[in-house]
Amino acid sequence: MSKAQSTNRPLPEILVDEELLVMREASALMGKSPDQNYVIREILHLLSELLGLNRGRVVLPDIDNGELHIAHAYGLSAKEMKRGRFQPGEGITGRVMQSGQMMIIQDVDNEPAFLFRSVEREHLPHETVSFIAMPVEQGGQVLGVLGVHRLRDRPRPLARDLQILKITATLIAQVIMLNRYIQERTARLESENRELKWALNKNPSSLGAFGIVGESMPLRRALKQVEQVAQTDATVLLLGESGTGKELFARALHLSSARRDYPFIKVNCGAIPENLFESELFGYEKGAFTGATSSRPGYFEQANGGSLFLDEIGDMPLAMQVKLLRVLQENTIQRVGARRETTINVRIVAATNQDLQQLVSRGKFRLDLFYRVNVIPVRLPALQERPEDIRHLVRYYLNQINQSYQRNVNIAPEALERLAAYSWPGNVRQLCNVLERLALLSENRLIGAAEVAAVVAAESAGEHLALPVTAPVSAIPDSLRPYHAVQSGERDRIVQALAQCNGNKSRAAQRIGMTLRQLNYRIQRLEIA
Repeated sequence: MSKAQSTNRPLPEILVDEELLVMREASALMGKSPDQNYVIREILHLLSELLGLNRGRVVLPDIDNGELHIAHAYGLSAKEMKRGRFQPGEGITGRVMQSGQMMIIQDVDNEPAFLFRSVEREHLPHETVSFIAMPVEQGGQVLGVLGVHRLRDRPRPLARDLQILKITATLIAQVIMLNRYIQERTARLESENRELKWALNKNPSSLGAFGIVGESMPLRRALKQVEQVAQTDATVLLLGESGTGKELFARALHLSSARRDYPFIKVNCGAIPENLFESELFGYEKGAFTGATSSRPGYFEQANGGSLFLDEIGDMPLAMQVKLLRVLQENTIQRVGARRETTINVRIVAATNQDLQQLVSRGKFRLDLFYRVNVIPVRLPALQERPEDIRHLVRYYLNQINQSYQRNVNIAPEALERLAAYSWPGNVRQLCNVLERLALLSENRLIGAAEVAAVVAAESAGEHLALPVTAPVSAIPDSLRPYHAVQSGERDRIVQALAQCNGNKSRAAQRIGMTLRQLNYRIQRLEIA
C-alpha cells in the first residue's frame, strides 16, 4: 500500500460509548415490557440507530410446519417481512438455522445462496453490502436466526460488530424463552387476575377503590408493588410521564397504610419559588422575616404522622436538596427563625417525570438524595402501554363527570372504539379532559363517533402547533437510519429544532424527520442537555 493510500484511509469508528448504550438500553427494555415483539424490535432499532447495523430481523420457525419466517424486524416493511420465508436449509438464514453456525457474507452480490427474498437489491445501498446471520441459541437449542445488513467498507472493525451481535443474540434468546414461559402460564395468570379483581371489588380498603382503574398487566404490576410496601415506612419514588396518575397512586398508598388517619400533604416542588422553599417546607417563626407576623408550620409539620407527597422532586433547588437530605436522615426539621429542632414522623412519597439519574450526571440532583428517595421505585405505565384500559377509564370517568355536572351522557360503541384507538400522549389526564369536553358540549345524550373524531383531530392538531404551516413534516413512523452510527454533526440540527419547538421533543422530531425514539437516542448519545 502506498503512503498516499494509507494517508487517505478513513479513521476507524470508535463506538465504545454506543456499544455500552446499546447493551444498557437493551437490558432496560427487557425489564420494561413483557411484549416480545416490542422488546426485540427496539433492540434491533438500537443496533441500527447507534451502530449502523441495519434492517435487523429475527427469523423463527413456524410452530405448525417448521417453515422459517421473519417474526421481528426493524427497517423492513410489512410486505418485506411477509416475503421473508425460508425452508430449513434454504438460503443463508436456513443454513444458519440448520447448522447453528454463524455466517458472514462479505458481499451479498457475489453469494448465490443469498436470495434477496425480503429486500430487493435496488433497495439496498449502492455500496458493497455485507450480511451477518447469527444463531439465536439457548441451552444448546437453536431458537432462530438474527440477521443484519452492514456496509463492508466501514472503518469500524468487523470483530466489534460480531461481538455485539453475539451478546444481542443471547439477550434475544432470553426474551424469547421468557415469552414462552409467560405463554405457558397464561391460564394461571388469568385465573389469578380474576381472583385479584374479585378481591379488589370486595375489599373497600384496597387500591382499586381509590380511582385506579384498569385490568392491564403493566398497571397490575405497579399496583402490586404499591400493595407490597403500603404497610411499611419505606420511601417510594413514583416514576412516569405527566398525567399517568402519580398523585392518585401516592394517595392510594397513604390510604392503604397505617397512616391513613393522619394527613396526606401534597407539595408541587415545581410550583414553589426558590426563595420560599425553606419556609414552605419547614415553616417559620414570628418575626423570622419581614411579613412573618405569626408563626406557621411547614408542610413537614402539617404531614406529621402521615405522608408527604413531594411531586416533581427533580425540580427542587440544590440548596434545598441538602436540607431535605438532612431531614430524611435525622427525622427533624427546624423552622426558619427557630432556635430548636422539631422531631417529625413523616413517610415520604416522591414523584417525577424526569430521569433523576440523568439529572445527577448533569449536577442538577444530588446523588446521595437520589439514593435516599429511590428506595422503592415504582414505574407507572403510560396510557399507550395499556390501551386495553382505555374503555374502562372512559366508562369510569364519564360516570364521574355525569355525577359532578348532573348530566346523563353515554357514549356510542363506535365512539368508544375511536377513543381507544388514539395514542393519548397526555395520558389519563388528557383522556379525562377530553371526556369532560365531550360530555359538556354534547347536544345529545349519546356521544357519537363524529363528535369524538372532531375532538381527537383537535387534540392531534394541538400537538403540532409549533410547526409552521408551510414546514415540510416527515411522518414516516419507522424511517431507516443510514448505514452509519449517530454523527456528532447532527448536534447543531437537533439543538436548533429543540429551540424552535420550545423543548417539545415530539415536535422537534417531526420537524427534522425523525421518530421520537430516534431523537431520544441521539439526545442521549450526543449529551444534549
